[in-house]
Amino acid sequence: MSNANAVSRVFILGMDGAGSFIQHTATPVIDAFLAKGAVTYDAQAQSPTISAECWGSVLHGVVPEKHGLTNEVAASEPYPVESPYPSVFRLARKAWPEAKLASFTSWSPINDGIVEDGIGIHKESLPDADLVQAIQNYLEQNPDVKLLFMQLDEPDAAGHKHGYGPDSPEYLNAITQNDVLFGQVLGTLEGLGLLEDSLVILLTDHGGGGDDKFSHGSDHPMDKNVFWGCVGPGIEPGTTIGEISIVDTAAVAAAALGLDIPDAWDAVVPAGLLQTRSMPENA
Repeated sequence: MSNANAVSRVFILGMDGAGSFIQHTATPVIDAFLAKGAVTYDAQAQSPTISAECWGSVLHGVVPEKHGLTNEVAASEPYPVESPYPSVFRLARKAWPEAKLASFTSWSPINDGIVEDGIGIHKESLPDADLVQAIQNYLEQNPDVKLLFMQLDEPDAAGHKHGYGPDSPEYLNAITQNDVLFGQVLGTLEGLGLLEDSLVILLTDHGGGGDDKFSHGSDHPMDKNVFWGCVGPGIEPGTTIGEISIVDTAAVAAAALGLDIPDAWDAVVPAGLLQTRSMPENA
């Protein structure tokens, strides 16, 4: 396979608490982008459907019972750098000691207590719009970044305040506004010529409004069903994604980068999703 079909970097771009409700509001940027690759609206969040448990699984490739993260733990203590359940960031750092790795989050406990400290990851935590501006600035100065994670928070905040679901206009508008911000990041990637050889994963961590209109945490489909999609080399438009959990995100990112998936991970790459290989470091 030629390098034209290889992945040289991965972007994991997420919004918090959007479930599968992008189907119920205007998200023209995400819709058009994911039409170029693979998307499902029936991916499964982890249980309990709470942010730390779910983002911890996204990044560390294991179920919450293993990574042990809760909102309280993530907000109060750093993730053990020698944990048997490393994040995809730690895998990348081991493979590439000098690679540029970055995590931008609106909800600061992700950077404080989910993504490991002390391994050279550029971290910034800011409100959504400011965060996206920081990402754009970072990308313009560091187009050779190897792995970048983004988490925007407004959909979840709006859900807690106004209620989740298709009958909550304030919540749906927050998702639409995040779509605009996603467009700014994707536009920067396109302008820098980075999309051709990058895998871009778009996702959310959980939904809401199942057992409680203003919260989440249950296994109700409104809490549990989430959108998940990716675009990149070797992924044909309209590619079908079979059964997938958000925990599998770590495996998809690692495999796209050519990293070995740890035996301790629960994450797996859905069959037929990746038809590519990582670009060599010196390519």
